[in-house]
Amino acid sequence: MEPRSLPDVTEITPSAGVERACHGWRAKCLQRLVRMRLPVPRSFAIPAETVQSIATGKRVDLGALSGLFSEGDGLVSVRPSAMMPEWGGPGTILNVGINDQTHGRLARRIGRANADTLYRRFVQGYAIHIARLDPDMFAQEGEDALAEALRCYRDETDEDFPQNPADQLAEVLRSMARAWDGPTARLLRQAKGAPPDAPLGLVVQQMALGLGPGLCGSGSIQFVDSVTGAPRVTGRFKRQHHGGAEGAGAQTQFLTRDERGPSLEDTAPEVFADLIRFGVAARERLREEMQIEFVVAAGRISIIDAVRVQRTSRAGVRIAVALARDGIIPESEAVMRVEPRALADLLHQQVDPRAPREVIARGINASPGAATGRIVFTSAAAQAAAARDEACILVRRETAPEDVRGMHASVGVLTERGGTTSHAAVIARGMGLPCIVGATGISIDARQRVLRAGALTLLEGDEITIDGSSGEVLAGRVPLLEPALDDNFTQLLDWADAEGGIAVRANAETPEDALTALRFNAQGIGLCRTEHMFFDAERLPAMREMIFADKPEDRRLALDRILPMQRQDFTALFEIMAGLPVTIRLFDPPLHEFLPHDREGLRELADSMDLPLSDVTRRVEALSEFNPMLGMRGVRLGITVPEIYDMQARAIFEATVEASRKGDPVVPEIMIPLVSAMREVELVKNRIDAVAAAVKNDRRADFTYRLGVMVETPRACLRAGDIAAHSAFLSFGTNDLTQMTYGLSRDDAGRFMGTYVGQHVYDEDPFHCLDQDGVGELLLMGAQRARQQRPQITISVCGEHGGNPESIGFCHDAGFDYVSCSPFRVPVARLAAAQSALRQRLGQRNGR
Repeated sequence: MEPRSLPDVTEITPSAGVERACHGWRAKCLQRLVRMRLPVPRSFAIPAETVQSIATGKRVDLGALSGLFSEGDGLVSVRPSAMMPEWGGPGTILNVGINDQTHGRLARRIGRANADTLYRRFVQGYAIHIARLDPDMFAQEGEDALAEALRCYRDETDEDFPQNPADQLAEVLRSMARAWDGPTARLLRQAKGAPPDAPLGLVVQQMALGLGPGLCGSGSIQFVDSVTGAPRVTGRFKRQHHGGAEGAGAQTQFLTRDERGPSLEDTAPEVFADLIRFGVAARERLREEMQIEFVVAAGRISIIDAVRVQRTSRAGVRIAVALARDGIIPESEAVMRVEPRALADLLHQQVDPRAPREVIARGINASPGAATGRIVFTSAAAQAAAARDEACILVRRETAPEDVRGMHASVGVLTERGGTTSHAAVIARGMGLPCIVGATGISIDARQRVLRAGALTLLEGDEITIDGSSGEVLAGRVPLLEPALDDNFTQLLDWADAEGGIAVRANAETPEDALTALRFNAQGIGLCRTEHMFFDAERLPAMREMIFADKPEDRRLALDRILPMQRQDFTALFEIMAGLPVTIRLFDPPLHEFLPHDREGLRELADSMDLPLSDVTRRVEALSEFNPMLGMRGVRLGITVPEIYDMQARAIFEATVEASRKGDPVVPEIMIPLVSAMREVELVKNRIDAVAAAVKNDRRADFTYRLGVMVETPRACLRAGDIAAHSAFLSFGTNDLTQMTYGLSRDDAGRFMGTYVGQHVYDEDPFHCLDQDGVGELLLMGAQRARQQRPQITISVCGEHGGNPESIGFCHDAGFDYVSCSPFRVPVARLAAAQSALRQRLGQRNGR
């Protein structure tokens, strides 16, 4: 089928064939305004195909535009009309068509000074942007500026300034078309998500002049607050103003009498009432909150343009919900209109976008939200600050498990190293703490307690603000907006849940985490990392005793001290979740993480255990590994030191009995980490079954449990069929799976990932957004092989990708049962799940 031929120019009328794909968003929006019978000046759309022809010098028929120069004041404007407004385009050119003859006519109608200003500004703009002459030559102001501009143009080009309006227009169109294809313009729009060959339409519009006798001027009006989304008329009206030109009696007015100073509502109530009426009509017909640009000439309004109101995340939610509640859009469309990531901004404090900010460093925006606090460099200092009820920001080169208590005591975290799945990033997201990792341009001297950011030196106790949403570190205290967990937020998520989609659970290991998960309507706990429970100050000594024990019975004695604490942990989680599923991952990290590595820490450990320092040092060295993330951890530790898993299984089953007696029956889900072979599952399962039998006998109680595997190695994906034979569920741990598939350390990848993404080695950071071509292929393969062996097996993702909207869409399309993410990412995941379901249904209706 051959592409249909488009006319070179189309007048924008109610019935004209104006299409966004051909003519751009501005042309289509103007047609909708024309259909609403709003007072839009006569306008013409030039399609992208014609614009491209103009750029390459081909001859096109612009005759349809000639009539504009004989109507009204005989001037036109040219505006870009890309497919999406955010793609931008060349700057608008005003007053095309002015010449000596038009200038004389305008002088008689609007005054000589105003006419001179319009003519001079067009000559200057034409010389600089069309003829590409030196701007400094056309900077003169004053009485003789017009004559001087015309003289300079003639001197530089050896030609008089063009007097034929059609010739002026042709050159303006050619210049704008070529500017769109320039390398700088391509890079700018690609950064905003446009394809390299994005098309550009142009709009030529008859001009209404905001200069002259009577009420004249230009302005813009919108009907909601851009920050909050609340109904509010805002904008400005500039009397005797046209483009950048100001005439005699120029004055800026507010629109409403609610604001200080003169207002349009007071001085021209009929004009103000018309603007309100136009705004209501535009909202209903365009199904959106619009900002309207207008010109008033002798008391008559002309609507020049209308654009979607710029808005913050919180305003976007409120606007979408209000449009649906008013019946302007369906509830499902309101769900689709909100970017899932935007919800993260509503859960936390945010830097007020209206406030000035002094950026002193930038890093990876690892956990959203903003916080102001005094710098501290150690966990102990953070805890001391919290005891004084003093907000603090924990600043570290990188965090380790022993920093968790310091993170709990802080209002935000800043690290010099790390990426989106580093320890600091993962823990901060779980806690809902603002966090920036991999900050460039800073150096930390923890011993001297100094943070250097460029030429700035900050000491412990100095205040900074971190914006975890943008990755910016700001000097001092900055105004913050409070979270916006209001009825609009709740309503949007209720509508999202009604659309269905993949289930969403939360990663949680403390009662606080579990309560947060419930508050955000998580459908259970998909990952409880038990190792975080062992770093508690009361448990760490017993853990270290177990590590130093040489015999199984000695290890059991040490673990017996931790058993009642673990039982209490699990009982609390089961009771809070009240019958919802709770998936508990057995102990995962290497043992060396529980031991100190500096001289002072080793000496303290030797004292506490009454051992020679040399014995302690040797033991620590013996446990050290070249690559501990690929060494003795996870199921390998559970098989070689089985007492740990025995203790945890007993604690889980005893908690199951206790919680079931108090409330709903509990069916715990026990997950084995880092599996790569079926035999590993068999060995652990046999011991856990034995512990279950012993607890049933000891407590005279019956219960059931589900045993599953955390799939984190490529081999586990390949052998998922074998592993599924002994598993009720498989949960893909995509953090480690990505790390092992790529051969990348997730803690170090942040140092070069920006370069890789910038040079298109990877489209995105694979630790941030699931690599669907590589890691995703392993997930699909593993799921398929597992279901062939056991069709009813539960399949899920519990890595950080479980809170990433694109990754959630992949999991939904793959038919997985649920995703699990940090509690504060649950709302994001719920909205993304609903959007995936809606897109799938739309695709089915369209036959895809």
